[in-house]
Amino acid sequence: MPHTQVTSKSLIFILALLVIFCPLGIDLYLPAFQAMQQGLNVSESKIQQTISIYMLTVGLGQLIAGPLSDKYGRKPIATAGITLFFIGAIMASTVESWRWMMIARSLQGFGACATFVAAFAIVRDSFGHKGSGQMLTYLNGIVCFIPALAPLLGAWLTLKFGWRSNFEFLAGFSILGLLLVLWLYRETKPKESFYQGHILDLRRFNPMLKNAEFMFNGSITMFGMAAMLVFVTTAPGWIMNHLGGSVTNFTSWFTGNAALSIIASFSAPIFIKRHSRNSLIIGLTLFCIGGFTMLLATRYSHPAAYMIPMYIASIGFAFSLGAAAGKALSGFAKQAGTASALIGVMQMSGAGVLALLTQQLHLPAPYQLGFHLLFALPFLVLLLSKHKEFFHNVA
Repeated sequence: MPHTQVTSKSLIFILALLVIFCPLGIDLYLPAFQAMQQGLNVSESKIQQTISIYMLTVGLGQLIAGPLSDKYGRKPIATAGITLFFIGAIMASTVESWRWMMIARSLQGFGACATFVAAFAIVRDSFGHKGSGQMLTYLNGIVCFIPALAPLLGAWLTLKFGWRSNFEFLAGFSILGLLLVLWLYRETKPKESFYQGHILDLRRFNPMLKNAEFMFNGSITMFGMAAMLVFVTTAPGWIMNHLGGSVTNFTSWFTGNAALSIIASFSAPIFIKRHSRNSLIIGLTLFCIGGFTMLLATRYSHPAAYMIPMYIASIGFAFSLGAAAGKALSGFAKQAGTASALIGVMQMSGAGVLALLTQQLHLPAPYQLGFHLLFALPFLVLLLSKHKEFFHNVA
């Protein structure tokens, strides 16, 4: 086998490894919530905050991790991130109080943010702006395996060894990941990649913030991720509590969505590579169809009325995320780490803020999710307008 093929396969493996740290840090221990609540003697809301602090640090930490990856390289940032994730996991497996658990989860969040930034920057380094959208969609397909499989592993670990074993598993996974990155990954940071200013000087993001194409496509990833976040947080309560579905019933619908997302995420890149803008139009159209269908189906008290529109939207997410993120990064080859960090902040912290704002309206889950999906409509209109080249050129 040619050396380039071996290198390509090992690089894709490393990318897959780096991107799954973030979702694995959430989905694995979801089944342990009740046991953690009892073990730490705290309320359910405080256990839920361990996810909130994790998402916050994953998002905000990228403001620092991105520029550092442009200065020092992707490999040092990735290895430092995995090390932080490991320290946080070890701490979480031994703490006796909620306060220390929050500190441990913050460390894990900062670690996961570094692996996330490194992965995005490596994609831009290695595949260029035309191949980035395709590769990011493949990676999204890999990420979709986590919510489908991690809770099953987490449930088994919790029942067999107790809730702390989930974090012990994450620590072991970190050690394996660190060894693989050190062994297989060769630095991809371009020699002309540069870093300017103080680490806390946010002016380094000005080129991206002033770039209409970056902001347009980056905003699409933010609104799309917000819709996905609303879905993940509201689906269990809506199906099991409001509609009276069983855990098995919910798991079946949720797994079906994950399977569909996996199929779509591995099919969409073929189209994205040749038709980036049309792929984005298809994705946003499916978001809108899912949103309108969701609102129209509110009269029916059945999980299908909630999940089938979401199935449509999940296919749209696969077609839109990679195309939008790849195009947003396309104009910043020399600042891929910084640009990737800003995309990460928008996807994580930005999406979280959007979801939090709509939660204050206290809408039923289908209405909240339906409105989030319809946020895609203005972007779709702009892509179909005569100004479409300004927002997403095909050069």
